[in-house]
Amino acid sequence: MTEASHQTKKPFLYVVVCASGIAGDVHKLITSAQEQDWDIGVIATPQGLGFIDAKAIEAQTGYPIRSAWRSPGDPRPLPPPDAIAVAPATFNTINKWAAGISDTLAVGILCEAYGLGIPTAALPYLNTAQAAHPAYDQSLDRLRGMGVLFGSYEPHRPKAGGGAEHFRWEEALELLTPKVLGRA
Repeated sequence: MTEASHQTKKPFLYVVVCASGIAGDVHKLITSAQEQDWDIGVIATPQGLGFIDAKAIEAQTGYPIRSAWRSPGDPRPLPPPDAIAVAPATFNTINKWAAGISDTLAVGILCEAYGLGIPTAALPYLNTAQAAHPAYDQSLDRLRGMGVLFGSYEPHRPKAGGGAEHFRWEEALELLTPKVLGRA
């Protein structure tokens, strides 16, 4: 569907999906959002595409997954977002986003969201070795200073199975819903 052919009255959520072992469970966030009357479009990092079932997600949302920039003159396949959830947010994406490195569509959208005033929440998913790197705390501080809301997931031990059972997909909606409803 195109922006012109699908006018929505529901708030529209972009879900940015990064390359992570738990990315295949993003349908949990999509289902929760749909149950709360959101429409959803998914933007995947190029590597993130390999971690998700694109056909199932497109069938669930009714929109194509975006991963690359569109050509000039091509219609916009998604309506503009009312909010953005980055889930799972990886070490790489968090650091590139904070540094303003807009080398993929996903990070480009995140970098622009700040200037557009779009409420954004990130649910980091990384291990303790990555979280120990000084760039990570600096990136979190910069993004928090930009108004990005962060979920409560605690980094897991490396090579320990990842702690997916503790990842709360719905936390993105808990963070964003008050921001979006407050804007209406």
